Amino acid sequence: MNDSIEKLDLGVEISPEKNKVVGGTLYLVATPVGNLADISARAVKVLSEVDFIAAEDTRNSMRLLSYLGIQKPMVSYFEHNKRSHGDLICDKLLGGQSCALITDAGTPAISDPGEDIVALCAEKGIPVTSIPGACAAILALTLSGLPTARFCFEGFLSADKKERRARLEQLKFDDRTTIFHEAPHKLKATLADMCEIFGSERRMSLCRELTKLNEDIHRTTLEGACEYYEQNNPRGEYVLVVEGAPEGMIQEKGEDLCSLSVEEHVEHYISTGMSKKDAIKAAAHDRGVPKNDIYMHFVEK
Repeated sequence: MNDSIEKLDLGVEISPEKNKVVGGTLYLVATPVGNLADISARAVKVLSEVDFIAAEDTRNSMRLLSYLGIQKPMVSYFEHNKRSHGDLICDKLLGGQSCALITDAGTPAISDPGEDIVALCAEKGIPVTSIPGACAAILALTLSGLPTARFCFEGFLSADKKERRARLEQLKFDDRTTIFHEAPHKLKATLADMCEIFGSERRMSLCRELTKLNEDIHRTTLEGACEYYEQNNPRGEYVLVVEGAPEGMIQEKGEDLCSLSVEEHVEHYISTGMSKKDAIKAAAHDRGVPKNDIYMHFVEK
């Protein structure tokens, strides 16, 4: 075999570039969202060779590691211990050890505390690299049947009704396809708010059990989803993919807001939870003027 090619135990030949596990490095390792066969050869190699593994739920991750035949020291790292255990992990990395960070399913640092330790490593000058793989949001987007060229990811909306509705109001006129995560016990309330704020005819896709035997992709409208779950109980975690605002709604919004005074226009955006700076920027965009024109309007008052 050519020395420039490295052969993994799984029988996959790969280039050696970026495949050597190096001490003092944090590896973000994507894991399957449901189907264990989706684990990559490179992920198996890194998990097998790092000094220790940091996991969102060590009991859940032990099942995956057992399936792969891997035994490694583990450190729990989740929302409620991220401050203390983040420092612990960084101390080990600064001491020369290598660490793989894994989440319960999918890509670390997406809608989970992994983003905090990446930021901490950046502050401390600790190298971080990513082992790509499954991401439920992207899987759902590709299966939704909705436009994929421009999209945004919102993750979980607030459980607080007022905060949830304020965020949806901010997204109401966004013309990009939008991706949300939602728990079954919150699904009906979220769908009801979306239907009221976005409009009942907005298309959407509800995705659950992705990559599993009972994978379910329900393509409908917001109104159709509300009606369906009045008759059926939500089961499992959902990825919601919602169509962006139609052009007519965006034009109507611009016309309505531009009929307000500058102060009222900016206040409208502040009332949805925007900072004053962002509200001025949004108002300037609606009116087709430089943001400094709006800013100076307040300075001169």
